[in-house]
Amino acid sequence: MTSATEFDAHSEAGEVPTRLRPAGTHAPKIDGQAAGPFDVPPGTSNEPSLRDTLVTGLLVIYPTVATVAAIVAGLFLASANGT
Repeated sequence: MTSATEFDAHSEAGEVPTRLRPAGTHAPKIDGQAAGPFDVPPGTSNEPSLRDTLVTGLLVIYPTVATVAAIVAGLFLASANGT
């Protein structure tokens, strides 16, 4: 697709040229920037909290209870069918 306007790579209209960095380098992190969703916020301890314990327990206990409930329901339905 072609454009009707010309593109001048060396424009001197007062624009700041964009500087690209090489792919292998990482941009420096700004000190005042808030932690992202996958960054560890500063000042957190490495010890597990009550929240961590409850979430881990939920992730372990819920699938176990759901599996047992499904097996019991399947056995009940199989016996109710008369087989």
